[in-house]
Amino acid sequence: MTGPPETARDAPGPASGRGRLGRWRDQTVALGWLVVVWNLLWGDINWANVAGGLLVGGAVLVFFPLPAVSFGGRLRARGMLVFAARFGVELVSASLRVARIAVQPGYRPRGAIIAVELRVPTDLNLALTAEAVSLVPGTLILEVDRDSGTLYLHVLDTHGPADLDVARERTRTVERRIVRAVGSAAELRRVETDQSERGTRP
Repeated sequence: MTGPPETARDAPGPASGRGRLGRWRDQTVALGWLVVVWNLLWGDINWANVAGGLLVGGAVLVFFPLPAVSFGGRLRARGMLVFAARFGVELVSASLRVARIAVQPGYRPRGAIIAVELRVPTDLNLALTAEAVSLVPGTLILEVDRDSGTLYLHVLDTHGPADLDVARERTRTVERRIVRAVGSAAELRRVETDQSERGTRP
């Protein structure tokens, strides 16, 4: 009499290979974003900063491993180009605005702390959105609530509730551009549906 059939647990299959491939892909995406952040912090993109970012990012991933962050999306060239172009424009515009506030005699800007709940509360989207928002002068991430997918940020130079609404919508717009660049199809549908319901601009 033959024994029981070999179970899926005992039989080797492609799942382990896909798991290893998925981990390598996640590590590669994480390294790429660390290199981008490193160059943005230096304020100049050149071969030396790219090499330095690779070394620092590799060291961070090896010696300070973070909890596994699953990347279930896809890279979209058009979305990434749109994100980079608009991020550059907003970076310059915000820098000029903060510089004007700094040199304006006798002007004391009022700040405020706001909460923005993201539509895609994954670890990766929270991290990318928080990083992109913090890199723009005039906004600073104070806390991230992972359970509810909420960012708490300080906004410079606010004059009333309308300015707070603008800051919230600006943060959601950054999230939408990131999802359009690297999000999954389900995540993209979520932010696009929310945009159509709000009737906001992309």
